[in-house]
Amino acid sequence: MSIRIIEHFFIPLADGTRLAARLWLPEDAEAKPVPAILEYIPYRKRDGTRGRDEPMHGWFAENGYAAIRVDMRGSGESDGLMDDEYLPQELDDACEVIAWLAAQPWCSGSVGMMGKSWGGFNCLQVAALRPPALKAIITVCSTDDRYADDIHFMGGTLLNDNLWWGSIMLAYQARPADPALVGEAWRAQWLKQLNHMPFFPALWLSHQRRDAYWQHGSVCEDFSAIQCPVFAVGGWADAYTNAIPRLLEGLQVPRLGLIGPWAHIYPQDGVPGPAIGFLQEAIRWWDHWLKGRDRGVMAEPMLRAFIEEWTPPGRRDPVPGRFVGEMKWPSPEIAPKVFHLAPGALTAAPGRPAEIAFTSPAWTGSASGEWMGTGVAGEEAADQRHDDAFSCCFDSEVLVDRLELLGAPEIEVELAANKPVAQLCARLCDIAPDGSSRRIAYAVFNLTHRDSHAEPEALEPGRFYRIRLRLNDCGYGLASGHKIRLALSTAYWPLIWPAPEAVTLTLRCPAELRLPVRAKKEEPDVIFEPAMSAARTPATMVTEGQMTRTTALDLLTNTATYVTQGEGGLFGEGVLRFDEIDTTLSHSLRRELTIKGDDPLSACYRLTETYEMGRKGWDIRVEVKTSMQATATDFILEGELKAFANGEVAAERRWHEKIGRDLL
Repeated sequence: MSIRIIEHFFIPLADGTRLAARLWLPEDAEAKPVPAILEYIPYRKRDGTRGRDEPMHGWFAENGYAAIRVDMRGSGESDGLMDDEYLPQELDDACEVIAWLAAQPWCSGSVGMMGKSWGGFNCLQVAALRPPALKAIITVCSTDDRYADDIHFMGGTLLNDNLWWGSIMLAYQARPADPALVGEAWRAQWLKQLNHMPFFPALWLSHQRRDAYWQHGSVCEDFSAIQCPVFAVGGWADAYTNAIPRLLEGLQVPRLGLIGPWAHIYPQDGVPGPAIGFLQEAIRWWDHWLKGRDRGVMAEPMLRAFIEEWTPPGRRDPVPGRFVGEMKWPSPEIAPKVFHLAPGALTAAPGRPAEIAFTSPAWTGSASGEWMGTGVAGEEAADQRHDDAFSCCFDSEVLVDRLELLGAPEIEVELAANKPVAQLCARLCDIAPDGSSRRIAYAVFNLTHRDSHAEPEALEPGRFYRIRLRLNDCGYGLASGHKIRLALSTAYWPLIWPAPEAVTLTLRCPAELRLPVRAKKEEPDVIFEPAMSAARTPATMVTEGQMTRTTALDLLTNTATYVTQGEGGLFGEGVLRFDEIDTTLSHSLRRELTIKGDDPLSACYRLTETYEMGRKGWDIRVEVKTSMQATATDFILEGELKAFANGEVAAERRWHEKIGRDLL
C-alpha cells in the first residue's frame, strides 16, 4: 500500500499548547478512513527516534493504519515545559490527542496506543483514564509499579541508574527545537526550557518511600481502571519484565503477554536475538481490536515466553532456546519445587538447625552487569564466580533431570542484622560442570522495607525477621549435569547504593528456595514469522560507536573502580547523520563508580556527558556533569549543565542538593 509522510505539524490543545507530530498515512485514507496508532514520548520525533520510527510506523501505514508520533509537551518542537515524568498534564494531553485523532477525516474513529519504555508506561496510564476512542494498547518494556519496578528504586534500595537516567534526561531535555521547523523562535524557546529544567535525579531521590508520588501512574493500584485490551511485551535482558506476569494476573480485560530474550528494544529489532516478526503480531492485534477482523491473535496462548538454555556467562547472540505458550496465567502447568537451605547446600529435605553469619565487601557485585539491558555488548551479567566468592552460597547436588523454569523464584529465610539498616541480594545461578556460574534471576532488598515500602522500619540489631523475597521472573532450562546455586550477599555494587554501614547478616537454617517449574509435556514450539519492517530512514554513519567497560580493584586501598565509556553513541549506535534532514547526532557518556570494600560511605559516582547535534550554521553542544556521594545521614548530589550554540555558551545551570537518607 502506498503511503505519504507528513514530516511535521502541530496538534492544538485546549489551553493553546501545540504538540508537534509526524504522521504516516495510507494515500487513500481521506477517502477510506483508517484507525490511528499513537506513540507519545518525549524523545524527539524529528531526530531522536527517527531511525526507529521510520521502519515501524511506515509498516503500520503500509498495512492500513495512520501511524502518528507525537512529542510530549516541552520536548522536541512541542510547546510548553516538562516538569517530570508521567504528570497528570502529560496524561491529560494524551487524552486530548486521542480525541483529536478520532475526529480527523482520515481516521475511522478508533485509536490504538503503543510505546516502549516511557511510551509503554503512559500507554497503561492513559488506558486507565479510559478515553472513549482508545480501543486497545500495546505496552512494551514498561511497568505497572513505578516504585517497585522502575529505574529509581528496586526492593526499597536506590538504583545507581537513578543518577544515570537523570543525567541523560538533562542532556535530552537540553536539546532545542529545530529552527528548520519552528523558525527564529527556537532560541527563545530553548533558553526558557534550559532555565526551567528540574534536576531530575534529585527530584526522584527525594521520594524514597512508596508514597503518593509513585502511586500516581502505577496502574497496579487499580487494575480495574483499565477497560481496553492490553498486549504487554518485554524481554528477559530488559529490567521491566516482571510487570508482564503481574498484568496478565491482575487485569480482567482481554490480554496477551510476550517475553523474548531481548533487551530494552522492540522485538523486531530484538537484541540479543532471535528477533521476531513482532510488527506482524502487532498488525494481527490491531486488526482484531481496531478493525474487527479476527486474525486468530486471541486464540494464542495468554503468555508466549522464551525459555533460555545454557550458554557460558557473557555475550550470547542469538540466545539458544525456544518459545513456549501458557494458555492461562498464572499457569496450572507450573508448580513450586522446594529446596531447603543447609550450610553450603540446597537439599531435598530440611536439615539440622544452624546459623550462618556473612559479610560481603562493599564492592561485591562487580559481575552484576547493567540493571537495564539496551543491547550493548558487555552489559549482561558476567561469570558470577567473581561475586560468589564474597557471598554466602548454597549449592544443589548435580541435577539428574532437566528443570524448566518459568516465573519468579522465591526464598523464605530468617535473618538478623547487626545494624539498623541492611541490604540483602539474592542470586539464583546455573553452575556448569566446569564451575562457571551464570545468573538466572536475582533480587535486591532493603530489609527496613520488610513489611512495607510505604512505611519502612529500622531493624532491631540481633533480632531475627522472617523475610520472603521474590526474585525477578525468568524463563530458563536447567540442564542435567548442572547444579543450582543460591548466593546471598550484603552488598551489590555498582547496581545499588550501599547501606550506610558495613553489615553482618545471620541466616537461620533450614530455610527455603522455591523454583517455578513447568511440567514436562509434549508441546509444539511457538513459532513467529521473521522480522519485517518498512524501509529505514536514509542515514550515514559518520563515526562508529565505541564502548569500553572495565572493573579494577586496588589491592593496597581495597578500592574498586567500575568505568563505562560510550563514545559517539550512548547505546553503541555511533555518530549518525539523518540525510533527509541533514542533521548529525552524537552522544557520549562516561561513568565512574568507586567504593572501598570496608567503607560504604566512600561510595562515589561521577558522570560526564556530551550531546552534539546540528548541521552547517546550527551547531548545538550540551555538556553535563553530575555526581553523588553520601554521608551516614544525607545524599549529596551535584550537577552542572552547559549549552552551546555555534561554539558560544548559551546557558549554564548548576545544582547542589542535600537529601536526607530515609532508612536507605
